[in-house]
Amino acid sequence: MEPTQSSGRTRVAPRTLVLARADGDAVHRRLFVIFTALLMLAVMLGGRVAEARAAPESFADLAEKLSPAVVNISTTQTVTGAPEGEDGEVPMPQFPPGSPFEEFFKDFLERQGRGNGEPRKVTSLGSGFIIDASGVIVTNNHVIQDAEEITVTLADGTKLPAELRGKDPKTDVAVLIVKPSKPLPFVDFGDSDKARVGDWVLAIGNPFGLGGSVSAGIISARNRDINAGPYDDFIQTDAAINRGNSGGPLFNMDGEVIGINTAIYSPSGGSVGIGFSVPSALARQVVAQLREFGQTRRGWLGVRIQSVTDEIAESLSLPRASGAMVAGVDEKGPAAEGGIAAGDVILSFDGKPVPDMRSLPRVVAETKIGTTVDVVIWHDGKEKTVRVKVGQLDEAATEVADAGGKGGTAPSKAQVVLGMSLAALTDDLRGRHSVPEDVNGVVVTDVKSDSFAAEKGIRPGDVIVEIAQDKVTSPAQIADKVKAEKDAGKKSVLLLLSRAGDLRFVAIRVDK
Repeated sequence: MEPTQSSGRTRVAPRTLVLARADGDAVHRRLFVIFTALLMLAVMLGGRVAEARAAPESFADLAEKLSPAVVNISTTQTVTGAPEGEDGEVPMPQFPPGSPFEEFFKDFLERQGRGNGEPRKVTSLGSGFIIDASGVIVTNNHVIQDAEEITVTLADGTKLPAELRGKDPKTDVAVLIVKPSKPLPFVDFGDSDKARVGDWVLAIGNPFGLGGSVSAGIISARNRDINAGPYDDFIQTDAAINRGNSGGPLFNMDGEVIGINTAIYSPSGGSVGIGFSVPSALARQVVAQLREFGQTRRGWLGVRIQSVTDEIAESLSLPRASGAMVAGVDEKGPAAEGGIAAGDVILSFDGKPVPDMRSLPRVVAETKIGTTVDVVIWHDGKEKTVRVKVGQLDEAATEVADAGGKGGTAPSKAQVVLGMSLAALTDDLRGRHSVPEDVNGVVVTDVKSDSFAAEKGIRPGDVIVEIAQDKVTSPAQIADKVKAEKDAGKKSVLLLLSRAGDLRFVAIRVDK
């Protein structure tokens, strides 16, 4: 339909108007779809942001709710000799002139006693938290270690004598029992495995005997190994933790205990923002065993282990440096019965990966005693699965191989291979180097200081039992094997060493 003229203006025919409205509706529909999609995306992103949680305006409500379940722990014991200090005295912290803390610490140190060499009663202070209304309290082992008397002070000031139910020095966890006249406030363990670096945490405890102190911070790192024990897996936090906070709880924002405050890194003795907590994922099982049995009951594999280095991995044709290398096997242990031998590398245990040496002890320890599990090992250049029945760990046993050190013995004439002077093991050399009767191999009589052997800590008196997983009895065998490994294109050769009867593997570069 053509346009018509009316009063000098162009008038659009009705059909054209209908088309224009239809085009407008299409645009509106597209805008609606786009808007809806953006709205859904915003909701999804908003949910993720909500998971991260913004910084709270205040910790007051949480602190008020949780503080009644946190207790102060004081112990007394009799000691002889001077306390720590170069002059035999406990060092006095430095305070600004006129500080009220100066008098407090002076009285505290006087209660400890000065170093006069006489037997004396000393007190120590720490923290703990109630996990059962009947009076079950968790703290650190080092807080109550060697204590003759243990006193628990509740948040309301009530003092109760405490009995030690059980302790575990390897994780630094202890459980105490008190007998209250009424049910006590308590807190629950949370899941530390769900905690993430950057999450807010709250620490409550008894720093310097002040009692009921609250500090807040974030999780700075996970899985920290501070060489405190075989099961190190600490949570690191920048929440202020000081002396006296030991044994106190580390809370998440749901009010659950995800850690037991245990140690600090500090050149000064005060908080510098690096504190460590035993994660609840580890502590919870230990606490349960201490409550039930008064001691821990851990799984046992019966192996001595060491780290897998790049050189060791290359010498074993292992694709990458991972797992825990078996340096020795208890002949009567579960591993031996399952077919695991020295030189094998454990890659997984009961379906759980073993990325490095320190992962294995904890995985084994947490496995139920008597359970038969699959263990994946690297054996003779390929993966192999064996079945092992988990035993019970003797807590006095040591499962980590000695890394060795350096020493010196007068050198003797011997064949030199890879910077090591080697000699066949005679009765004279066995006696000179205190080599056990059941150890056979080739003895190291000297080590060049600039050799790869010296870098690996090999020292005179070590006995090479195997090379490239073949037993040896003469220096010539070692020289021939090294040449064969070089000719095969290997960069390193694997040695099994015995030092004072303890076995460990060392990979030495051969391309020098």
